[in-house]
Amino acid sequence: MISLFHQVCHECSEAVTKRYSTSFSSAIKLLHKDLRAPIFDIYGFVRFADEIVDTFHDYDKETLLNDFEAETWKSIKTGISLNPILHSFQHVVRKYNIPHELIVAFLHSMRLDLNKTDYKTVHELNEYVYGSAEVVGLMCLCVFCEGDMQQYEALKGEARSLGAAFQKINFLRDIQADYNNLNRTYFPDFDFYRFDQHTKQRIEEDIEKDFAAALEGIRKLPWKARFGVYTAYRYYYALFEKIKSMQPARVLQQRVRVPDYQKAFIIFSASLNNRLNMI
Repeated sequence: MISLFHQVCHECSEAVTKRYSTSFSSAIKLLHKDLRAPIFDIYGFVRFADEIVDTFHDYDKETLLNDFEAETWKSIKTGISLNPILHSFQHVVRKYNIPHELIVAFLHSMRLDLNKTDYKTVHELNEYVYGSAEVVGLMCLCVFCEGDMQQYEALKGEARSLGAAFQKINFLRDIQADYNNLNRTYFPDFDFYRFDQHTKQRIEEDIEKDFAAALEGIRKLPWKARFGVYTAYRYYYALFEKIKSMQPARVLQQRVRVPDYQKAFIIFSASLNNRLNMI
């Protein structure tokens, strides 16, 4: 039965999400049940592409990425794939009319990670962040709007801002691992050995602008998505506040995390704000 095949493929994407990101999988559970499966399916796709460029060091990454990209487009065209991650992803792409240019941009940024190790200009950074994070938010927005492309267009700018804020915080949080393990630096004019308060503050001011724009969009989201996205926003803002309170040297040495008790408080307060329409 094809329905069983669809279900098994989706379960693979859900399992990938849960094993690779407990925080993201927890946030998905806060979405309305109608939205959870397709968001798991999107995450499974982007996770596997990211794994190719970040962790498969003993293999020919470029060939693997080429094959993954070719199979992605083939699955979208035919409506089926024996790769369960790609099958569940193509189903979401076709059902929610996810623009193909978003997938092109995402795969382009993944390809940059094969060889590019630093980003010397704001334009280069913005190009990478758009493909690696903003378009993922836009794919999710297609699902959140459930086919209403007019609503999607109205919220597109704020969704990009949220994706950019999340990605830049990830860059700050993983700054040591990216430099030492992958030889990558993402922020322009960044020197790992001369990371000072001025540079850190400049990056934080940019992130703060992204967060402010994103919150306006969250307030306008369909109700099925608003609570889950707002909670993710609050979680990342908590990470951001921790980073802001740290000296530059500590940011380079310690990966910031939000303790479980604080996560529970974030969910509780976000739920209360959502119910009282105080987002």
